[in-house]
Amino acid sequence: MESFWKKLPKPFFGLAPLADVTDPAFRRLVAEYGKPDVMWTEFVSADGLYHTREKKGMKDEENPLVRDLGYTAGERPLLAQLFGSNPETIEYASALAAELGFDGIDINMGCPDRSIEKQGAGAAMIKTPERVIPIVEAARRGAARLKKGGLPVSIKTRIGYQHESMDEWLPAVLAAAPDALTVHLRTRKEQSLVAAHWEWMARAVALRNVHSPETVILGNGDVKDIADARAKAEMTGADGVMFGRAIFGNPWLFTGRAPSDLTPHERLEALASLAHYFAALRPAKSFHLLKKHFKSFIVGWEGAAAVRGRLMEAASLESLETILADELAKR
Repeated sequence: MESFWKKLPKPFFGLAPLADVTDPAFRRLVAEYGKPDVMWTEFVSADGLYHTREKKGMKDEENPLVRDLGYTAGERPLLAQLFGSNPETIEYASALAAELGFDGIDINMGCPDRSIEKQGAGAAMIKTPERVIPIVEAARRGAARLKKGGLPVSIKTRIGYQHESMDEWLPAVLAAAPDALTVHLRTRKEQSLVAAHWEWMARAVALRNVHSPETVILGNGDVKDIADARAKAEMTGADGVMFGRAIFGNPWLFTGRAPSDLTPHERLEALASLAHYFAALRPAKSFHLLKKHFKSFIVGWEGAAAVRGRLMEAASLESLETILADELAKR
């Protein structure tokens, strides 16, 4: 059966997996305000999913990592992003993703977090290309155990580790024939400290054409808005473009609305909705996690700094909602 990847319009636009940002509450907000063509979960540890059950005897439905994979129907197509370097745990986590009803599995081979790299996962995979095929095959086996036909398996990675090495690294990734490949156009060393190298995306597309022409390919890094994404796709031949930081404070991003067009009332209302979804979908998480959104939502009008100050002083979700209701009533 043809995967959803082949049915997406070209160019298509996706929302990146952003740690501590694209959680179930934020994804629900984006899906309602301006849904992208495809979405990813935050990355989740395959080892954590596996060992919490095997070592601690915890049921999957009690596992907080499984709760991090929660979603609503409006987010589809939605991929579960996993990280890990052990085929056994990747296979288990992929079977779980299929059981939970995800539309695909994405393997993170680009995260620069040192704790993840110490596990041989994330960007550390760039240094061990021989692990790519076993990991992708394990993901496919796992998904096929519980879902007829399995799930599409994709990869998100970078253009190199210490330096750009696409000519060596991307063929190793493409040898696994992933259904889709997202290329973050920076090296692991660069992290997000330099401008993304979109001038190299056309070469990534050319490598795809040679080594795995059926793989759908996306570019990622420093994409400002829909117009910018369309221009980058046309310039490079990418099938799709993944947005990251441009989503901060702007769940309308995929509608084409610019942040400068958003009114204070709209921004406050969106933040209030996010707080409501957070309470409903992430009851075990500290509401203080919401505070990272205040600067991006509450900005762009006279007096915004004072409102942010009030919100930062909130000691509970209830007090946060009270402040937001009070500010909305003024507008």
